[in-house]
This record gives sequence, structure tokens and C-alpha cells, in this order.
Amino acid sequence: MSLKNSSAITKIPRVLKDKLKNKKITKIYKRFEKSIDIKERFIVAVSGGPDSLALAFLSKIYSIKNNLDIKFFIVDHKLRKGSTNEALNVKRILGKYKINAEILTWTGKKPSKNIQSIARNARYDLLFSKSKQLRIKHLLTGHQQGDLIENFFLRMLRGSGLKGLVSLDKKNKINDINLFRPLLDEKREDLEFLSNFVFNFYVRDPSNKNEKFQRIKIRQLIDNLKINGLDKYKFVKTLQNLKSSNEVVNFYVRENFNRNTHYSKKENKLVINEIFFLQPYEIVFRCLSNAIQMVGRKYYSVRGKKTDNLIKKLHNNRLFKVTLGGCIIEKVNQTVVIYKEY
Repeated sequence: MSLKNSSAITKIPRVLKDKLKNKKITKIYKRFEKSIDIKERFIVAVSGGPDSLALAFLSKIYSIKNNLDIKFFIVDHKLRKGSTNEALNVKRILGKYKINAEILTWTGKKPSKNIQSIARNARYDLLFSKSKQLRIKHLLTGHQQGDLIENFFLRMLRGSGLKGLVSLDKKNKINDINLFRPLLDEKREDLEFLSNFVFNFYVRDPSNKNEKFQRIKIRQLIDNLKINGLDKYKFVKTLQNLKSSNEVVNFYVRENFNRNTHYSKKENKLVINEIFFLQPYEIVFRCLSNAIQMVGRKYYSVRGKKTDNLIKKLHNNRLFKVTLGGCIIEKVNQTVVIYKEY
């Protein structure tokens, strides 16, 4: 639906509609509208940063124009002093613009190391749990173009393969929930402009300047590469080419899964035959990793090193049983069975 549709525009509250008079914001909205095609209820994850606030504004407009019921959730990790007041302030500011948000609080044990990774997992666990509770199949996050490039370098430093290097995509399906990242083509500075123009506000996370976090070191590295001639448009094109290659591998992963496994949805149990393990190693590795993630109902797949060790043990033993990724993996002769650990 175009912004020229006057009946749709009439439904938009004036406090939001006035912001659409800005040509730059209108262009961003039109790109956003083309990047998703959701006709059902969906959830929007809001952190208070410029990317997620921009997402909240764009999603609100989209929901009004398409007459959709959407939910906004702010996750309070309680990792920093004052995080609860910060979340309440974000909720209050969004409310001024007819965007009603609910705060989800992480009550688990707080980590002393690997903080950002564990906190990210906890955030997705909370959001996915809420999605299932409300029976909503679509979840939107505010990842933008800078995150795409940062993710590539982070994964490269970890020794990731092709799948890891291109792991951020506009749409992924995880445990029956569609995860959308509709802002992946947007520049960080454009989203900062939108947040400032609409809300005159966004949260500046102090961890974004803390050099003990690897992501911040990567961000500084990318800034230096830009100064020395990194062309991010060509870089994004390279990522697109890698994604195409990744899709070829994914095709054979799906073929292997469909032909050489049997899944009982009722029992949440997967039975794998011998031929499954006779495929090229990358196919076996990805297929087994996906299988454990599916049965274990986890957002993130098991670490590559653990999957690699598991494959070796499955090859070398006729009888074998281990717990991994919330699953029990059991081998008897040439058959492997994966079922949920309770």
C-alpha cells in the first residue's frame, strides 16, 4: 500500500503522520515496506538504541496501514545499574507516540564473561518464549547494514565457515518463528537521523565504547578500513555472492535431511539412517547441527567444535550416547536417534 493512499494515512495518529512529511523518512519507510510482506500479527524487539527505535516507528506505521495487531517488547537484562529506569524511560517515550511497549526482564544468573553473547541468547529466549505464548509467528529485530559487516568480521575471527560468515539474513525460520531483519540494507546514520527526528531521543549504550568487547574492536577496525578505502557497497555485494553459494550448500543439506531422516513431530524425535553420514562433510555437519537445533528447540546452534567432535565419535563408535544442545543423541549400530532432553 502506497503512502499516497489517503484512507490509510487518515488512520495514522497526527503525532506520527507529521513525521512522514519528511522526505528522507518517507524514503526509508518505503524501503521498509518493500522489505517485509507480513499480513499477520507480529512482535517488534526494542532496545532503545536508534536502530530499534527506528524499527518501532516504521513498524507502527506499517501495522496501521495494514490493520495489524502488533506487540512491542523491551528486554531489561539488568546487567547495568539503572537499566530498569532506562527501559521504563524508553517505554514512556514510545507511549507518547502511541507505541505501547511491554518490558521483559531477564531474571537468570548474570555472567561474568562472554557477557554480550549470553545476554543476546537470553534476549532471544525471552522474545521467542513470548512469541509462542501469544501464538505470534513473526518477530522483527533492528539489525542494520553495519551489523551485517560487523558480523562477517566477528565470524571470520572465530574461524567460521561459509554459513557463519553470512549468518545474518533478512529472514530466518527458527522453531516455527519467522525472524525478520528488515533494516539490513539501511545505514546506521540514517536510522540515527530517523530516531532523532521522530523521538528526539535514543539510548547510548556505554558498552559501545568498551574496548574489552570484541564487537567494539571490530567496529573500530571497520572504521579504519573505511578511512583506507573499504567500499562497503562492494563489500555487501561480496556478501550477496557468498549467500548465493551458501544457498547451493543449503539445497543439498535439505536433500540429505529429507531423504535420510525421519522426524516424529508428536514425539519430537529424529531418526537418522546410515546414508546421512556418507555425504560430503559440510553437508553432514550442517544437517546434524540443524537437526540438534530443531529437536532441542534452541535459537542458536551448537558450537562448531562440539558438532565436529560429535561427528567423529559417531563415526568411531557403534554404541554411543551423549547430551548436546538440549538433546540426547544416541547411536545403535548404524542408526542415530536424536530426542529432547527433559
